Amino acid sequence: MSVVGNGLLYLLALGVAGYAVFAYSFLPLGSLVHPDMKANFLAHPAGIYAHAFASVFALALGPFQFSTHLRQKRINVHRWLGRAYLGVGVLVGGLSGLYMAQFAYGGYVAKLGFATLALLWLYSGLRAYRAIRRGAIAEHSKWMIRNYSLTFAAVMLRLYLPSSMAAGVEFSLAYPIIAWLCWVPNLAFAEWHYNSVYKNTFN
Repeated sequence: MSVVGNGLLYLLALGVAGYAVFAYSFLPLGSLVHPDMKANFLAHPAGIYAHAFASVFALALGPFQFSTHLRQKRINVHRWLGRAYLGVGVLVGGLSGLYMAQFAYGGYVAKLGFATLALLWLYSGLRAYRAIRRGAIAEHSKWMIRNYSLTFAAVMLRLYLPSSMAAGVEFSLAYPIIAWLCWVPNLAFAEWHYNSVYKNTFN
């Protein structure tokens, strides 16, 4: 990834993570979401908070896992960050996300979109963990890139929602589409990027 691309990755990931920490730590629950979603937030605060803070953890740690410096010069830091990323961010965030998907606004399309995202997030995290336990570095890197592309759905969701509102798209129409749009293109990009850029780097 280019210097500009890396910079943008860190900026967006840490920016959205910081926004989420502020919103869920200092503001009333549901105060920044669409009014149609607020009732679900208030009805399931434990699930929302678990998902929000675990996902923030994964979002903020993820970019550092792709640092060549850490992998080559600070391997123990890389390993411990990876354990925290998978064990706290992905595991807790994925399970709570799967739980909250059943209450998602937008009907069955949105529920299925977020549930599929959560399942793939958990599955790709498990594959990444099992690969590194076997010492399969290239396979581990591929699954971690896939996994973080799904983590990055948190960023894309927060880009697409205001964009759709600015474009005048009805929220009830936009949200079920964004439930898929926030992660499907990410995963497709991850496949392309690994095969074109990273494939030989991790071998």
